[in-house]
This record gives sequence, C-alpha cells and structure tokens, in this order.
Amino acid sequence: MARLQKFILLGATALSIAVGTAPSQATSGPGCLYVVNVAPYDVLNMRARPSARSAIVDQLPPRRHGIIHLDAKCRPLSRPWASRWCPVTHYEADRVISGWIKARYIRDIDCP
Repeated sequence: MARLQKFILLGATALSIAVGTAPSQATSGPGCLYVVNVAPYDVLNMRARPSARSAIVDQLPPRRHGIIHLDAKCRPLSRPWASRWCPVTHYEADRVISGWIKARYIRDIDCP
C-alpha cells in the first residue's frame, strides 16, 4: 500500500510541475496578513503586478478573506512602508491566487 501511495504522490507532483504549480503546503506561524484600512463594505484589490494600474486578480473583503501569505519582502525597500508593494498568495477554499497588495492595507498576523 505504501508503494501505491508513493506512486500517487509522485504522479501528483509531476502533474503539478507540468501545469506550472507546486503542491499546496500547509502554513502555520508567522508570515500571514490581514486586511486593514479598508471599509467593511469595500474590498482590497489584489493586482497581477506591483502597480495600481495592473489587472485585478482577486478581491479581499476585510475580515472575510481566507489566508493571505506574504511570499517575500515588500518592495522597493527604498520607499516608505505604506508605499511598498507586497507579493502574496491568497488561499481560500480550493482557490489559490498569487498577486500583489499595497503594504498600507495589510498587517502581520500568525498563520492559522
């Protein structure tokens, strides 16, 4: 049975590499974010690139979004914190979307 499970895992990993995604990993501890400075009836737009002119790839309502994970340092480092863009991945149910969020609209929180 263990051999069959290993075969299935290897097949799933190969398939995910072929379609350009990695198998999802569980996350806990530091590195997650939550939405701030957005009205309760509004949403935070996640962008395809670090620009307000870039396409919207996802919308995050305050207090009603899934897990937002910080993927790397917000940049550019030469700019004040609120002016930086942060690369993130949004996990909600079966959806996984990567994009960019302006730093002024997020704060750190431990991942669940």
